[in-house]
Amino acid sequence: MLRYNEDLRSLGFLCLAALLLPTLWIYGGQIPKGIWIMLYALQLLMAVVISTIVHNHQHLAIWKYRWMNVAMDNVLTVFYGFPVFAWVPTHNSNHHVHINKEPDYTKTYMASEKNNLLTLLTYPSMSGMLQLKAVGLYLKKLGKTNRSKFFIHLLQIFSLILWVGAALVLDWQKAIIYVIIPQQVSLFTVMVFNYIQHVHADEESEYNHSRNMTGKILNFLLLNNGYHTAHHLTPGVHWSRLKAKHKKVERHIDPSLNENNFAWFVIRVYFLAPFFPAFRTENMRLNRLERSGSK
Repeated sequence: MLRYNEDLRSLGFLCLAALLLPTLWIYGGQIPKGIWIMLYALQLLMAVVISTIVHNHQHLAIWKYRWMNVAMDNVLTVFYGFPVFAWVPTHNSNHHVHINKEPDYTKTYMASEKNNLLTLLTYPSMSGMLQLKAVGLYLKKLGKTNRSKFFIHLLQIFSLILWVGAALVLDWQKAIIYVIIPQQVSLFTVMVFNYIQHVHADEESEYNHSRNMTGKILNFLLLNNGYHTAHHLTPGVHWSRLKAKHKKVERHIDPSLNENNFAWFVIRVYFLAPFFPAFRTENMRLNRLERSGSK
């Protein structure tokens, strides 16, 4: 029933997230604080992983059968914290068409050409506002042109409202800690990751429009989401094939856009660069505009 057996890993991560929620909800107050911290950290990590599963599932549905994919959409929605159909107008039909060019709702230079901690942390909210408007217009158009898909999408909204509402009624404090915060972590980090993958790259370049994170651990957890250039070149290819695709185009990519250690990149660029300018990222986009005289 799976399109690719590699998605057993995706399902394993999803099951782990589904298991951690009731475990922490029921036993969180009874287990030692140290164990609670580790389990909660794992839940937040799975929230990040969920966002990459959502991304992959919207590009290439996990299951062969439509009804199973509709069910998966709703399951992912309640863990992700937002209806997953939103990826269609904001990501599939926009970001992958424009790839950080001006019509892109997720363009990284919407407020500043700088790449620092402030731009990183404010980007998700700014981009989110643009995307929310696009999602509303998309849903409104569907209501007039495709009623069947419109109601299937509405089901995701209802599922999310019922999920969060039921959690708040059962125990509002636990709902905030174990449901709402993980959802927000999922939504926030996927935006941060998109920012890092495109900021200061050259959106007009065939191969240098994205930054790649090639570390083994990160790509195991995030289902090869680090191989971003290959993903943009072949967005319909299953995530399990992206490493091989990356190897084929790696020689065309500027070496500065291939990062082996994500954690070191974040520390270097967003915490050390203000004191050590050599750690700043080179703005390939501005360099191109200056060369062309169009800045």
